Amino acid sequence: MQWFPPTRAETAGAPADEPGTDGGADGGTAGPDGPAAALAAVDAFDRALVTGLLRPQPDGAAGLTACAHAVAGTPLAATVAEAAEKAAAGAAGEDHFLALAAARTALLGAVHDALLTDAQEMTGRSGDAERAVESGARPAADGAAGQAGNLLAAARSWLSDLARAGWQGLDHETVAGASRIVSALLPHPGLRRLATLLDGFAAELAASCPGASLDRIPARRWADLWSRAMLLTVPGAADVPPAGAVTGRLLPLGADVQEHPTAVQVQIHAVFEPADGSAPRLLRAGAAAPKPDTVVGAGLWQLLRPHCSLLEAVSAGRSVQLTDMPVTAGGDLIWNDEHARPGELADPFATARVVLPTAAETVTAPLDRHPAALAVPVFLEGYAVQQDTAAPEDTSAQVGAAQRGGAALTFLVAGRPLAVDTDRIPTAGPLTPEAVAASGACIGLLRWDAGTFRVQPLAVETTVRKKTVARHAGGWAGGTADKAGLKAEKAATDAVAVLRERAGRLLRK
Repeated sequence: MQWFPPTRAETAGAPADEPGTDGGADGGTAGPDGPAAALAAVDAFDRALVTGLLRPQPDGAAGLTACAHAVAGTPLAATVAEAAEKAAAGAAGEDHFLALAAARTALLGAVHDALLTDAQEMTGRSGDAERAVESGARPAADGAAGQAGNLLAAARSWLSDLARAGWQGLDHETVAGASRIVSALLPHPGLRRLATLLDGFAAELAASCPGASLDRIPARRWADLWSRAMLLTVPGAADVPPAGAVTGRLLPLGADVQEHPTAVQVQIHAVFEPADGSAPRLLRAGAAAPKPDTVVGAGLWQLLRPHCSLLEAVSAGRSVQLTDMPVTAGGDLIWNDEHARPGELADPFATARVVLPTAAETVTAPLDRHPAALAVPVFLEGYAVQQDTAAPEDTSAQVGAAQRGGAALTFLVAGRPLAVDTDRIPTAGPLTPEAVAASGACIGLLRWDAGTFRVQPLAVETTVRKKTVARHAGGWAGGTADKAGLKAEKAATDAVAVLRERAGRLLRK
């Protein structure tokens, strides 16, 4: 699945052009003028999409010009300047919209790279290793997308209609045009990434129609989805060829669970030690499955286990021996159980302390270079924990905590405050905000959201009755003897059994 998570500002109801989302220079933000200027240009373009590009308002035309100026001196300069001029005059075609989407994506990619450099400095890992890995990547080849140009053209036409109408001009008739396109894209495996994106995007827009009645518009999010979808209509853009195969030992660090009402995905972050003795590197492995909205909590693992044996190793604290496991240039393992076998015990915290600091990061695929996609594995210990239960003026982080009935958490790492994103802790495991608040060591993902770095806990070490106890977000991935986990698993089993029985009745009819 390729999907942008809601940003902190959006979940808190902040307007799209709120200063707090532009990468200002307060503690933990991007800092340099370059990222702030790039984000300002992106925001200006996003405001143009709010009112639409059929008859751009003066502010919209200025936003288009700002986007063109931001990429001046790059290979995109002439093409984007022409596209901005045509769009400002209300005469832009599909190719012009595609050029503007490319410029916006390039700007966010530059911000991503700057923030990644900041994250590498914070974690002490060098970017040199990443560039070495990048040199082995191969360019994508045309696949199924090249054989379905008419479907891609239809998707591009619908997205162009959205840009002309603008978010304030949304109506059910315009949004409904996506349904036939999605149905036609889904049978083609190479086009399902675009189909999934369009399906979810159209559902969000349909739930917000008519656009003229909206009090607040998630301009950054919708422009993200629009520009990503636009670029995926280019034949071959979604192709991700394997960079090769890897053999060695995989040491899991933690599990990131991403849940939607009708789908669930888990991404395992791990350190890989090659069998040839070369430097370790960070890799990811994932599994996804459709789900009914009645299956929640620990029941999610029942849907994911058949797709990936790695989940059992994660919950058992074991390594996995890989033999010729396919891997993409971006560091994602194309998981196949035939190429994996269980290894010896491997404590994730020992891996985080000893091996993680020396692990090289893999290159990010061009279309994934976005600040919201940053997820850098980090290990923290020796920090102080601050809890803010009552603040007269809620920040976006405090709003998120208040919605869960908890307190906003902050780690003081070497005297520097680092916000803790407890909203991302899944209910499908034993890790809780309370455990994080009482922790002394944390394995997490460093993310950037609403203008600041935040850490998403994947596992923590706490002290219980003078003993060190680990709590992992993926602790129930392969099964559990925990009472709460068993109760949730039983509820999910019952729900799935009822749904299967009902589905059987319908099929017999």
